Amino acid sequence: MSAERKDDNSVDPFEAFRGMRDSYLDAMSKLMINAVNSEEYAQATGAMLNSSLMASAPFREALEKATAAAMQQASMPSRQEVAALAGRLTNIEMRLDDMEAKLDRIIELCSVAQPASAGAGSHEDVKAKGKSPQRRSPRKG
Repeated sequence: MSAERKDDNSVDPFEAFRGMRDSYLDAMSKLMINAVNSEEYAQATGAMLNSSLMASAPFREALEKATAAAMQQASMPSRQEVAALAGRLTNIEMRLDDMEAKLDRIIELCSVAQPASAGAGSHEDVKAKGKSPQRRSPRKG
């Protein structure tokens, strides 16, 4: 227990350095936040980004041409061909959805009209004539 009391009462020689470090980091953090949030920083960053994109444009174009040639040699579709195919498939899907909606409407109209015409050839009329209401299986040929 006496060892624990000595540790509690001892002075840490690095405590002052830790305090200075924390103060320095807080000050630098505030300074950098103010610098990054300024309009001048945004303009400078935009100018650097623009110049780097302009410098890399010829390399990017050469890489795209080489990739397109390699894809063509490997009989693989290009990005433009895949995009065109995706557009066509989307158009087909939309047309199928329209057709499905129209068929649903036709079925709805037929089901509404069917009870009105069902009185002419009902199940009881078939029984009265002596015919079985069961369906016959198709002939095998």
